Amino acid sequence: MNGTVATAQRVLRQLSHDRRSVAIVVVLPSILLVLFRYVFDGSPVVFDRVGPQMLGIFPFVVMFLVTSVTMVRERTSGTLERLMTTPLRRGELIAGYALAFGAAALVQALVSSAVARSLGLGTGWAVVLLAVVDAILGTALGLFFSAFARTEFQAVQFMPAVVIPQLLLCGLIAPRERMADVLDWISTVLPLTWATDAFTESLTTSGMNAVMWRDLAILVGFVALAVAGAALTLRRRTP
Repeated sequence: MNGTVATAQRVLRQLSHDRRSVAIVVVLPSILLVLFRYVFDGSPVVFDRVGPQMLGIFPFVVMFLVTSVTMVRERTSGTLERLMTTPLRRGELIAGYALAFGAAALVQALVSSAVARSLGLGTGWAVVLLAVVDAILGTALGLFFSAFARTEFQAVQFMPAVVIPQLLLCGLIAPRERMADVLDWISTVLPLTWATDAFTESLTTSGMNAVMWRDLAILVGFVALAVAGAALTLRRRTP
């Protein structure tokens, strides 16, 4: 536990000294949300319907990218190799990174929610909770897929490979029931599908109903699986 906290503190210190990364994590999702709002300036009904989903999707994408690139940088710079020569275990190391980026995701979600409210988008506590979990999901997947990248450029390449298929199949662009059966089946094992379902359900209620709690539990399960996978596939350095 001490190793996890120490790792989280180190990562947060590093992140705080990197102003560009802080801006990307905290500010970029809000900027994208504002841009999205004015894209649909002539169709406010569309923004009211899709806006809450964007509140979760933008942080998911940003956290996936930042986390995966950061982990590859830590490995290629030799930082992970030095850390793993200490008594620090892999699980503690990954948990520390997850905790640090989870804290960043919380700040990100709070800022984005405040911006969304200023744009006239209803954002209750349930939407904020889902946005935080969605950002943490992006962090967990970034930790996992970073193990398969040898360079930071390869880590960036994982974003279209991992994120875009989920955006296409989650039901945001087209209802899942109108897709081919095989695509509908595939979408059920993609985490962003459950996030989109939960955000869609949030439009019908001011709190959390049974469907949203189910979707939230599934998202937490995906986070746990991704973090466990990241711990198992963690490498000291890039060959």
